[in-house]
Amino acid sequence: MNYWMVKTEPSSYSWEDFVAKGEDVWDGVRNYQARNFLKEMQVGDPVLFYHSGKDKAVVGVAEVSQAAFPDPKDAAWVAVSLKAKQPLVKSVNLEAIKAEDRLSEMLMLRQSRLSVMSVTKEEFNLILAMGR
Repeated sequence: MNYWMVKTEPSSYSWEDFVAKGEDVWDGVRNYQARNFLKEMQVGDPVLFYHSGKDKAVVGVAEVSQAAFPDPKDAAWVAVSLKAKQPLVKSVNLEAIKAEDRLSEMLMLRQSRLSVMSVTKEEFNLILAMGR
């Protein structure tokens, strides 16, 4: 099992929008490294849902419900399907992530522009604990 984070601007697609759908296609990714991460996602993998832009916080947890398939908007790229699982009791903002020494090696802190990225099991579990 692998662990992931997806990032989205809440003004264009928020956690609330995602929850209202319950399950949705995660498409439109046009970065080669992020695309490669999408290709690695497997059904059942847990995913942190991060609001970028003004909010800058992990707000919920999703799960991969369908592994990579051709992006419906451009078959040269890939998409996955995600299912909303649960909101965090309290969001974990970027400041809290940066302040936690055990998260100092997170990929999101080194490559902040990626919209899809891997996280370690330890990073995933620590963010969940911070969001309780």
